[in-house]
Amino acid sequence: MERASNGGMLYHEVQESKLCAVHCVNTVLQGPFFSEFDLAALASDLDSKERQMMLQGAASAGDFLSEESHNVSLGGDFSIQVLQKALEVWDSQVIPFDCPVAEPAQVDPELENAFICHLHDHWFCIRKVNGEWYNFDSLYAAPQHLSKFYLSAYLDSLKGSGWSIFLVRGNFPKECPISSTEASNGYGQWLSPEDAERITKSCNLTQVPPQRNMTQQHTERLPSSADADMHLLSDMEDDDLRAAIAASLMDSSPATASAVVSTPKTENEDIKEKTP
Repeated sequence: MERASNGGMLYHEVQESKLCAVHCVNTVLQGPFFSEFDLAALASDLDSKERQMMLQGAASAGDFLSEESHNVSLGGDFSIQVLQKALEVWDSQVIPFDCPVAEPAQVDPELENAFICHLHDHWFCIRKVNGEWYNFDSLYAAPQHLSKFYLSAYLDSLKGSGWSIFLVRGNFPKECPISSTEASNGYGQWLSPEDAERITKSCNLTQVPPQRNMTQQHTERLPSSADADMHLLSDMEDDDLRAAIAASLMDSSPATASAVVSTPKTENEDIKEKTP
């Protein structure tokens, strides 16, 4: 049996300022591998290369020659290219979920290892750790467990709500070389699956909403894994019930079927028929 990575612990980062892209990359890699300064350096390098390419080409380079970065906003939101460059350091590839290469993941997402999700200025990752799926959204106090049954439905729900989803494939670090005492970002924490579940349940009981910025306040919160599982099961049971009723009506006698579909007469119509 394969040994659990990082001693079976989960690495989670809680939202700090607008550093969700940093949190997303680190939770994909399961360790405090990157800081906001690292991603800013990657963004600056990408900007320089893009400007150089535009200068070498014959196309108008007005936008790229400006001092404004195209890979990091003033608010701290990084582009997908920056996240991709960061993950390439660890030989990981970022693939759009609707790309033909990702078709197997659309059918069986549980066979993959990580997904990156983005909407407006928020990033988070869904990651499989030691065979179990978790939502590592930095807006939550702890990673939320996702059942394999719910994973596909959750991804579909995100897509339906306008989220961009990216598949991450490659060689993920088996062990984090940086211990918790050496981690300098201050917002990362190592949790056992049991601790993560306890924190999640505690937050659900107190019903304290996660911290959100102004953009995220207008984003509808998606249901939790447990709630969604129950809704999906309920919907399936309702569908089965409706199908059974329909089949029963098809097998019923013509007289019974006629009685079901006929419209009952009103009291006035009944009186008129009896009047000579």
